[in-house]
Amino acid sequence: MKKLFALVIASVLCLSLLLSGCSSSSSSDKSSAKNTFKGPVKLGISSWIGFAPMYLAEQKGLFKKNGVNVKLQTIQSASDRRTAMAANRIQGFMTTVDTHVMTSAANIPVSQILALDTSSGGDGIVAKKSIKTFQDLKGKTVAIDTSGGASYFWFMYMLDQKGMKLSDVKVVNMSAGDAGAAFVGGKVDAAVTWQPWLTKAEKTSFGHVLLSSDKTPGLIVDSLGLRQDFIKQNPKLVQGIVNAWFDALSYAKKHPAEANKIMAKSMGQTVSDFTAEEPDVTFYDKAGNEKYFGTKAKPGLIYDVTNKAATFWKKVGLIKKQPKATDLIDGQFVNK
Repeated sequence: MKKLFALVIASVLCLSLLLSGCSSSSSSDKSSAKNTFKGPVKLGISSWIGFAPMYLAEQKGLFKKNGVNVKLQTIQSASDRRTAMAANRIQGFMTTVDTHVMTSAANIPVSQILALDTSSGGDGIVAKKSIKTFQDLKGKTVAIDTSGGASYFWFMYMLDQKGMKLSDVKVVNMSAGDAGAAFVGGKVDAAVTWQPWLTKAEKTSFGHVLLSSDKTPGLIVDSLGLRQDFIKQNPKLVQGIVNAWFDALSYAKKHPAEANKIMAKSMGQTVSDFTAEEPDVTFYDKAGNEKYFGTKAKPGLIYDVTNKAATFWKKVGLIKKQPKATDLIDGQFVNK
């Protein structure tokens, strides 16, 4: 009887150990599934001044300091960056908030995890001096790129804020650069464009800057969007990317001469040209990101901008599916 009892106890203990081992193994497997991405994390980037601190983070070893191996891959076209991410050739890319909306609408699961910069005067609406308010644009010819992008979104947003519709103006479709040239050439009443055309318009005898982006902070914003599957499987790597950006901004403040030299070279510019353009953008540090993303209880401006972009793009037929902001915003990393 004692032998039988001993055998039962031994069997129970053995089974318990086996189950414990299975549980431990399962837990280990679950843990090892996190942050197991092999090779460098590739991020699509273009030569836009708002992305420059990413190059600083790369060259000063700030990504590696934060435990992530990042390779910045230059892809100038936003649509080409989107295609590369869809094919998993890159894990994410930098572009405007409204462009990330288009990516999501194209059934490419993306989440914005970091705000990079906001236009602080580099974009604007130039108009004849007789046009003194935004509402005065009614019935006037306005040159604007209606194929999508930040300029179009910004103009649509302002129309909405003023209780106006796109049909209230006579739209002439052309690129932002061509729009600025058309205005300076006296061919249109107004144009949605960017530098250097804002300055050139001010120098004409008939034109002025009706509205510039420094009056609307948080609307024309660049953010970093990553594949959602990458975020889910590699949260520590994502956090490392976010922290490296914050470190780069801190480094630039402490060592401006060295930082500007590195960033200017990465942009293919002289230091003087880079520093002349730098005031046109405001970089989002940790405090700026926390405010822009907000919390679940009190969402930040990025939710409104994302939802508005989705509404506008659907309305004008640039997208067929209208994603929700909550489906493509992940603020957990900027709030840590």
